[in-house]
Amino acid sequence: MNVYKIAVLPGDGIGPEVMKEALKVLKALSNIDSTFAYEITAFHWNTDHYVKHGLMMPENGLKQLEPFDSILFGAVGDSRVSEHIPIWELIMPIRKKFQQYINFRPIKLLRGLETPLKQEKDIDFVIIRENAEGEYSTAGGKMYQGESRELAVQNTIMTREGISRVATYAFQYAREYQLHKVTNATKSNAIIHTMSLWDEVVEEIANDFDEISYEKYYVDAIAALFVERPEDLQLVLASNLFGDILSDLGSAIAGGLGVAPSANINPNGDFPSMFEPVHGSAPDIAGQGVANPIAQIWSLALMLQHFGRSDLHDHVLSSIEDVLVEKKLLTPDIGGSATTEQVGDTIVNKLQKRMGLA
Repeated sequence: MNVYKIAVLPGDGIGPEVMKEALKVLKALSNIDSTFAYEITAFHWNTDHYVKHGLMMPENGLKQLEPFDSILFGAVGDSRVSEHIPIWELIMPIRKKFQQYINFRPIKLLRGLETPLKQEKDIDFVIIRENAEGEYSTAGGKMYQGESRELAVQNTIMTREGISRVATYAFQYAREYQLHKVTNATKSNAIIHTMSLWDEVVEEIANDFDEISYEKYYVDAIAALFVERPEDLQLVLASNLFGDILSDLGSAIAGGLGVAPSANINPNGDFPSMFEPVHGSAPDIAGQGVANPIAQIWSLALMLQHFGRSDLHDHVLSSIEDVLVEKKLLTPDIGGSATTEQVGDTIVNKLQKRMGLA
């Protein structure tokens, strides 16, 4: 039996609180299903580590993480360090070194949740975002700081290889999950070099998948589509920046960031993939026991799916929905008054019932 080796980085703020509940779910699964086994190793690389050592992780941190099958990540950042430090000294090095060039975000209105849109919508699509290059680059710089002539240059890096591999992954995903349409989010009418290359390569890949419909929307138009007709979407393919913005908009119409998971995937399996909620460390509510653990638990479910255990993914997601539909124990962000721990325990209880243990 394969024993999955999982690196756990709880992080800052509410990160350790929601991670605790996700690990309860993981333990419950292994207790119920004798075919699923795992080992976890915790790495406390966070702001405390930075304050003490001047680094978000040890110099050999990536080497320490490399042997693992996956990374389960909490959230990092608090007011003691500049916002860019946790991103560029922990999250980005992991994504880039481990070639996690796919960011996967399910945008699904779970049973029991309500959308803030005026009319109830059938919201169930995915966003596949290029995650390794694009607009999020350190290429550029500043000159004449503090002077009236100060200037800044931020370069967008797009390569044919980078675009091709994310587009291929998107169309292959659509084929595997029997989706009928891929929607390209672009802005090639105004960003004439990088986004024109993006469109050219995406369309080349689309031609290899005749059974899948392809459409192109400018990013401002697709933002409106998210609000007006999200039921028309199945898979949205986007660059790093556009995907980042659109996925948060998608989460907002599907229950909020407290329930929004994500996966940073290395499709070849050469390096570990990383699974994390998108809500951030929320230091304003840290320690109060009111953080919503659903995004972290759903991220755990995406990790199980990545392991090839779609059955366990489905059990976890259905158990989350059972809690949402029941509406007895919900955290304040989605209209309840329950604690983080109570919600986690209830999800475990529903999971045990679904899998025949209670």
